[in-house]
Amino acid sequence: MKVILLKDIKGTGKKGDIINASDGHARNFLFPRKLAKLATDGNVSELSHQQKSAEKKQAEDLAEAKELAASIEKIELVFKTQAGDGGRLFGSITTKDISLKLKKDYGIAIDKKKMVMDGPIKVMGTEEIKVKVYPKVIAKLKVKVVPE
Repeated sequence: MKVILLKDIKGTGKKGDIINASDGHARNFLFPRKLAKLATDGNVSELSHQQKSAEKKQAEDLAEAKELAASIEKIELVFKTQAGDGGRLFGSITTKDISLKLKKDYGIAIDKKKMVMDGPIKVMGTEEIKVKVYPKVIAKLKVKVVPE
């Protein structure tokens, strides 16, 4: 019996796959748990329509992410802070500080977890931080720390 999987099932297939399942397995396990539905012509065409719309939405999201990455590349965030001898900061600048300043100054909301840093910034100077905007889309944000 051909069925369309509605959820990922380990060892069987991924959501949207059309598989051959035994009649008993489909009737007694997959259908009652709403893990699959019968692969009729109508259901298959509905599945293909859903996949096309998902691909279209994913392409739009990717284009939007590339635009956002381009705008992030142009930005240079400047932090004015106190420092001691040798340019060492009193405290540090973390991804949370960068995220808040980016939101406040430019209106761009980026989650602090999407920023890749070796550790907090503790010295004066300019540093490039990688920002994961979308899977496989990474922007480089310049952060400059100057004395107050």
